Amino acid sequence: MRYAIISDIHGNLEALNVVLAYIDEHTIPRTICLGDVVGYGASPDECVSAIRARDIPTILGNHDAVACGQEEPWGFNQLALSAVKWTTEHLSPDNLEWLKNLPLSMVCDSFLAVHATPEEGEWDYIFSWQETRPYIDKLLERNYRVCFFGHTHCPGIFTDDGVYALDEESRFTLDPRKVYLINPGSVGQPRDDDARASFGIFNSETEEYELVRVPYDVDAAARRIVEAGLPLFLADRLHQGH
Repeated sequence: MRYAIISDIHGNLEALNVVLAYIDEHTIPRTICLGDVVGYGASPDECVSAIRARDIPTILGNHDAVACGQEEPWGFNQLALSAVKWTTEHLSPDNLEWLKNLPLSMVCDSFLAVHATPEEGEWDYIFSWQETRPYIDKLLERNYRVCFFGHTHCPGIFTDDGVYALDEESRFTLDPRKVYLINPGSVGQPRDDDARASFGIFNSETEEYELVRVPYDVDAAARRIVEAGLPLFLADRLHQGH
């Protein structure tokens, strides 16, 4: 089964629509969302509605949790705090309720999907190989070889012997003897100096993974943020990709 693995949409409808169109064009049967559908961007309600319309299995992200009142905004900086307050005010009651009922993790075929780490409800950031080591051991204990996660907005493939980076249009075949944590990057707010929307495609039968980058109308997404009265930095960073 081929899966599109998307994450961190963050209220960016322009990016989400382009990614969904790519998924349709390439006839990818299933899509999994690793969370943070909302936050930062100016189209939170539209993004939730688009995900719900396709019945895409979705995990609760930390911005989702705060926006729907499941958690307090501990650790949020002023930009994130102002954006999530605005987001809450611009979500329909139905979409707020949908966010409240999202799971913290899910299992698909043989892989685990989470938002931040394999520990449910933990919002730590995994950036480095050293930070993955404890989680690799825990995944082994739970008999998972592959875990997809988001949260950092930076794509990467982590395993017990190092970190693998993928160039554009490249594919990576997993070693059946190893355990992997894989981050597909961010659809709506990339932070690795590439402004294009980022997501992954995983074939659970061949265990081949592909990182996909697609351009979208960044100007339109940034303009929405400015017109909504959200912090200008949130618009600028879309152009910068960080």
